[in-house]
This record gives sequence, C-alpha cells and structure tokens, in this order.
Amino acid sequence: MEINVYSIKGEDTGKKVDLNEGVFGIEPNDHVIYLDVKQYMANKRQGTAKSKERSEVSGSTRKLGRQKGGGGARRGDINSPVLIGGGRVFGPKPRDYSFKLNKKEKILARRSALSYKLREEAITVVEDFTFEIPKTKEFLAVMKNLKVDGKKLLLVLPETNQYIYLSARNLPKTSVITVSELNTYKVLDAAHLVLMESSINAINNF
Repeated sequence: MEINVYSIKGEDTGKKVDLNEGVFGIEPNDHVIYLDVKQYMANKRQGTAKSKERSEVSGSTRKLGRQKGGGGARRGDINSPVLIGGGRVFGPKPRDYSFKLNKKEKILARRSALSYKLREEAITVVEDFTFEIPKTKEFLAVMKNLKVDGKKLLLVLPETNQYIYLSARNLPKTSVITVSELNTYKVLDAAHLVLMESSINAINNF
C-alpha cells in the first residue's frame, strides 16, 4: 500500500512511499495491545510504597488492658492495628510490578496499533527536514502546514535530531521520538502520527 509524501509547506510532493501491509495492514489484535500497554505502564511504576506494620511501629510492647471484660475489642500493646497510631494490617510493601511479555506479542501489538492509525487516516508522511537552530515557531508553522496543529502529535524521526527535539520540547501536545523508541503505548497515546520519509524503511521492518 502507498501513501503520499508531503513537504514542510503542506504540499503534495507527488512522491509516494510503500507501507508494509504486514505492519500497517493487519487485523489488529486488541488483547495483545492491552497486554503491551499494561506492561509499559507497569514498568514505569516505582513500586516503593511502604507502610509500617505492627512490628515496625515505635511503642511499648506492654499489654494495655485485660483480655476480657473491658467491653471493647481485644488488643495487646499500643502498636495494635485497632488503635490510632498503631501498625497497618496488610499494608503495601516494595515490589516489582513488571512482568514478562513475549517478543512476538510485543511486535504484534505495535503492528496492531500502527494498523489502527492507518485505518483512522491518522498518519502523515513528511519529507525529511531539520532546522538550523531550535525554533518552536518554525516547528509550529510546519505542523500547521500539514494541518495537524492542535492535535496530540507524535513525530517519528529516523535518528536523533536535537534541533527538532528542542523546537518541540515546550509543546504540551507534541512528542518527538526516534524509530527505535516507537512503542504501542506512544502510538495509541497520540491522536496523529507524523512520520519522516526516511523513517518508513525502519518501521516497515518492525
């Protein structure tokens, strides 16, 4: 399948690039998309939440009252969970939230996300460009010419370009990444993908 290539002025260059049907034209698998996004979010969790249990709270271990006949709940020392200031029962402990996901499942999830974007006509291919200096105003002008301004954008570069990255850094709805950083979550999180022409070959090999 082919898609038009646009210039930074928003004009059709007359060129077309081939998109691999095995990447952009598959029947999306929603379940593996769910698993891949779940893993991505789980890997971002610090897992450092911790509360003190009964044995970790500072306080005397003397039994406060008799076991029976007091008219209230049974409790031992002042660290009892039934008292204010006591330890917490079954509180959070530091843990690792990450889990294993097969490589083939991750590949299928990424291809499914890209196929969804192409179905939604939410992919634009632009000729390779750069800036002489970081300039947010120029970056905004390019996005406006491509008629994607105001949308949540993901610009995919073939390799790191510091000037483009710095030009878009202050824009809250715009992310700039390289092909190697492209993943299912970032594809789905964006309303529109802008792909540089020279990044297509690498994406076709996903």
